[in-house]
Amino acid sequence: MKLYDLDVSGNCYKVRLLCSLLSVPVDLVPVDFMGGAHKRSPVIDLNAFGQVPVLEDGGLILRDSQAILVYVARKWGAETWLPTDAESMAQIMQWLMVAENEIPRGPGDARLHDKFKMQLDIAVAREKAARILALMNAHLEQRQWLVLDRPTIADIACMPYVALGWEGGVPLDPYPAVAAWVGRIKALPRFIPMPGL
Repeated sequence: MKLYDLDVSGNCYKVRLLCSLLSVPVDLVPVDFMGGAHKRSPVIDLNAFGQVPVLEDGGLILRDSQAILVYVARKWGAETWLPTDAESMAQIMQWLMVAENEIPRGPGDARLHDKFKMQLDIAVAREKAARILALMNAHLEQRQWLVLDRPTIADIACMPYVALGWEGGVPLDPYPAVAAWVGRIKALPRFIPMPGL
């Protein structure tokens, strides 16, 4: 199994982290993103969107970190990381949508602005970050994990850009329940870090 990877990408890291937690071997293929390798062969041939991560497993090619998390969790994680009962799966999917929408447009965009000098409205990004982090903090004051009584791919999907928010001027100090949740993820057996985390 190959993962076309960028070490500073939170989306790529989600996949690396889940594979590590599940002891699933994966060959990392570094992509020179700044050099535009994601817009050339072989990456563009695998993903016409020109994005990483891309997972190649035999004849299967998958793009989008959330889709890859679903695949890895169902193939190697049994019912633990993505249960198949309707209620649990729906609750996890709700948070995968947050990982695809509110988190990238909040702390993710703030990081893109400050760390990678992307031109965007930093005030809007930080406002969105404050909103989602406040919602997550209230949610996590009542529980240890986003869904169920154990970590799931909902936690893995949401954690990276939340934990990296400090690189965009969005620290977790005002959100102690979120910070404690990040700490619980970091304490999982076979946890691996990424740059900035």
